[in-house]
Amino acid sequence: VQLVESGGGLVQPGGSLRLSCAAPGFVFDDYAIGWFRQAPEKEREAVLCISSRDGSTTYLDPVKGRFTISSDNAKNTVYLQITGLKPEDTAISYCAARTPGLNSCLVWDHFYDYWGKGTQVTVSS
Repeated sequence: VQLVESGGGLVQPGGSLRLSCAAPGFVFDDYAIGWFRQAPEKEREAVLCISSRDGSTTYLDPVKGRFTISSDNAKNTVYLQITGLKPEDTAISYCAARTPGLNSCLVWDHFYDYWGKGTQVTVSS
């Protein structure tokens, strides 16, 4: 399973981005795909997840109302729509998938078996 993130960049505070996680060949049947982020000098943390069983789940309180996860099964792609960006959102964002057939979202990163290389999100004026 290959995951490829895109859409990161440098944006000003208050700006928006849409990150994409392309998963060519991934069967969007029983699935769970999450977005994680790692800020400089901090540990990686789960942000949101979407699964065939649970729909979307948000793990971080600071992103509630600003981050939205969605999937386009026909395009084998998961999206992370971000609005109201803040400097503290600066991080490398990763998408990760659980083994196909495991369809529950979990907050712990070691339950995700496939990872993309990440896309940098920098929020600065």
